[in-house]
Amino acid sequence: MATGTILRMTDIVKRFGHVLANDRVNIQLAPGEIHALLGENGAGKTTLMNILYGLYQPDSGAITIHEKPVKITSPADAISMGIGMVHQHFMLIDVFTAAENVVLGSWKPAELRMDPATVEAQVQAVANQFGFDFDPAAVVETMPVGVQQKVEIVKALYRGAKILILDEPTAVLTPQETEELFRCMRDLIAKGVSIIFISHKLDEVLEISDRVTVLRLGKVVGTQLTKQVRKEDLAVMMIGHLLERMPKPARTPQSPGLTVKDLTVIDRQKVEKVKGLSLRVEKGQIIGVAGIDGNGQVELANAIAGIWPAASGAVSINGVDMDARSITPRRFTDLGGAYIPQDRSHTGLILDFSSGENLVLKRYRQPPFVKHGFLQHRIIHENAAKLLAQYDVRPPDPYLQTGKLSGGNQQKVILARELHEDPSVIVVCYPTRGLDIGATEFVHQQLIQHRSQGAAILFISNELEELMEMSDKILVLHRGEIMGLVEPAATTPETLGLLMMGQKVAAHE
Repeated sequence: MATGTILRMTDIVKRFGHVLANDRVNIQLAPGEIHALLGENGAGKTTLMNILYGLYQPDSGAITIHEKPVKITSPADAISMGIGMVHQHFMLIDVFTAAENVVLGSWKPAELRMDPATVEAQVQAVANQFGFDFDPAAVVETMPVGVQQKVEIVKALYRGAKILILDEPTAVLTPQETEELFRCMRDLIAKGVSIIFISHKLDEVLEISDRVTVLRLGKVVGTQLTKQVRKEDLAVMMIGHLLERMPKPARTPQSPGLTVKDLTVIDRQKVEKVKGLSLRVEKGQIIGVAGIDGNGQVELANAIAGIWPAASGAVSINGVDMDARSITPRRFTDLGGAYIPQDRSHTGLILDFSSGENLVLKRYRQPPFVKHGFLQHRIIHENAAKLLAQYDVRPPDPYLQTGKLSGGNQQKVILARELHEDPSVIVVCYPTRGLDIGATEFVHQQLIQHRSQGAAILFISNELEELMEMSDKILVLHRGEIMGLVEPAATTPETLGLLMMGQKVAAHE
């Protein structure tokens, strides 16, 4: 890392109504540096980077590049100044080739009639220059997610980026893909690119970054040399206190709470996403499900919970055997099931409804919430006030629209609705995606508590560290089939990564 400063953001202030998102934030980026940015949900990280990329304008403060004051009013301004951003959710057009995505929006009028071979050669040259390996002629939707990310990075480099913002870049990568990304990041640094790395994974921050700046409640808590700080120090800086991990008690084999046999699920595009899958989750057991996104995990969960009809197979919940095609959400609930879906905004909640209304979505037909066919709003919101306090939802306002809550607090509303009646079977789909370490720990504590009370839990996640910590066994899916069922204590993230990519290295039960 060279000395000096390539980028300086000084006393940045940004308000959204009464919310102070950035409160006199200061951050500096040195040439050839990987600078990590940490903070809880709502701490102001994304707002700060959106200001740097020109998506927002600060209310006050200054930005300098190479010690020269600049005004960034749009992404076009940012790009012209050598700033590129790779968003957590890729901005690629699936039906275009990699080369077409890279050059899209950057062609000059004289280049509009360039033939595909010339465009692909240009993109290949940039990819080769920075050590990225992919086929420029390949269609994006055929590429693994790790390769799609390389296309996004090359797209920024093609536009001349010397300051690269990576927002949660490892969120959907296997361990092997993460290591490949880190190799590419180190190569970029060696070739003169400076990187701002946003991540909630403390181990990764410690491994890849030179310095780390921590934000809390819109303010900078501190900036540290990574080699001089511990993981526990970063956690305290982020949330203000040490995490209190709930121990996972030892368990003895019990009868199954959830059994799935020969389940097949076909999606809307007529693609077989789950292929004759069988599994068993005992009472008081957490079975983790690992897999790269799109390999049947969500379809498996939706079929069990009755959200999407299975094509064939059988499911047993608490000893009640059913044709998998007959399961409905209400029947799943009536048999003691709870479902925490992958997308809290679209399938977990009605964002225009209040927290109180969302909390009775499963019970609004039942007394005391309805009387003579009319909803009892006072009782609904009194019930909500108790649950919001119990699950530490902030603010604990039962009348507030759920869409105005942060992602972590929206997730707590779902947990409160699904778990407060002590379900016996719980299907959990990516419950901590996008959550900070404090909210993540709360989710983990709730699930471990229900495991201790005898619930059978199917726990789907793409966070391997989380799966190894939470699960009694881990089932790995690849293209809708089981690659292995392994004991967390007897495996490694690398082995799980190989299984996730389709290499059978362990037999399943």
